[in-house]
Amino acid sequence: MKNSLYQSFWRMHFYAALFITPLLISLTLSGIGFLFYTNVENQLYDKYFFGESGKTEVQSIDDAVKLAEESYAGYKTNKIIELEEPYNTRLSMKNADGKEKYVFLDDHNQIIGGQDAGYTFANIMRNTHSSLFIGGTVVNYLVELAACWAIFLMLSGIYMTFKAKLLKKTKQTNKRQKSRKFHALVGTIITIPMLVIIFTGLPWSAFMGKYIYQASQDHPSFGTPLLQQQPPTSDVSEIPWATRQETPPTSDSGHAAHHGMGADMGYVANPNQLSVEKLQHEIDAMNISKPYAIIYPTSEDGVYTVAKSSNTGVTGLDVSPDDETTMYFDQYSGKFIDKVGYEDYGILAKWFTWGIPLHEGHLFGWPNKLINLLVCLAFLVVIVWGVRTWLLRKKQGMLSAPPKISQKISIPFIIFMIILGILMPLFGLSLIAVVLIEIIINLVSKNKKEAN
Repeated sequence: MKNSLYQSFWRMHFYAALFITPLLISLTLSGIGFLFYTNVENQLYDKYFFGESGKTEVQSIDDAVKLAEESYAGYKTNKIIELEEPYNTRLSMKNADGKEKYVFLDDHNQIIGGQDAGYTFANIMRNTHSSLFIGGTVVNYLVELAACWAIFLMLSGIYMTFKAKLLKKTKQTNKRQKSRKFHALVGTIITIPMLVIIFTGLPWSAFMGKYIYQASQDHPSFGTPLLQQQPPTSDVSEIPWATRQETPPTSDSGHAAHHGMGADMGYVANPNQLSVEKLQHEIDAMNISKPYAIIYPTSEDGVYTVAKSSNTGVTGLDVSPDDETTMYFDQYSGKFIDKVGYEDYGILAKWFTWGIPLHEGHLFGWPNKLINLLVCLAFLVVIVWGVRTWLLRKKQGMLSAPPKISQKISIPFIIFMIILGILMPLFGLSLIAVVLIEIIINLVSKNKKEAN
């Protein structure tokens, strides 16, 4: 039975690696690219981030927003990002099709230029990492599936390494044995940090991430605080009676994630709304330090949201996890209403807040980047040496997969796979597909033998 268990792991390990290796390489390389997105963007977009417009006239932030919307027809500003010196202010704008544009303002609030948000270095790396830059549900599921099978590869590799005593000092007789031992050694070293990196990335995943998010929403004491899910409303009585709508629309901020970035679809034009310039006076009076994002209200009873987040993916905007805060201000009076801070989060939301920056490589500065880089490079080495080991044992014209075993498949192996399938539902669904394919292949092989 022990041999059966080892053979089962080996055969599944081989086929899993064979099919998902291209995806794992793509995920790892794009992950490395995203690790250094702030460093790269500081160089690539030096003009936008730190440059000057050349105009000496100082205009208000509200006039700058109006001018930007006139300059980029069809786009509405939904977010203003105020960064620490020496970064310039960034406007986030969207059009009716959901396309996003970044517009940069110098210290006089004069426009320097704009970018197509979808093609910035950070967003290209992020989209490649999460959806191969293709997008769509199927691709997102495929990427998540690769991450799930990578977990299986790491765990099954650990089992086989210690079961076969591959790390024991022995005289290696051929290249294949040396390659196999090196593959096992490096894989063993990086298993724990690699599992940490994978699990901290799961909140972004399409299938499992949805359930993690839903659990966070359904259990506020365990996940996202109720106030952040259902932001307060502004005092509509501030609107002159003659200009009010009979039924003011409800703010659509309930779907805001733990990031504290609020609704994202642009604001409702409202002549009675407090200017951003006056709101900033309120922010300054409360000694709220930069960086922060100001999110416009999305309805007549919506609120201004001021957010400091630890995982924005925007160069210069991230803060330490325990400084993460979401504050709400009345859109008419500018009065501070309420706030949600890190200390109000449940354990699941705190995991998001610490885990995602750890995954992205900026939780504890350059050492975090360096550790993640080394783990990613080592993972690529493991992949390359795994392929090399296979090629050294591969016979010409044959796949040279691990042999099938005559005994019944081991119960411990089945239990292990069921547990992984429960913990990772998409992985479990793929296992059902694998079993069905295996049954079909066996039936076809059996019919061919009987026919001969």
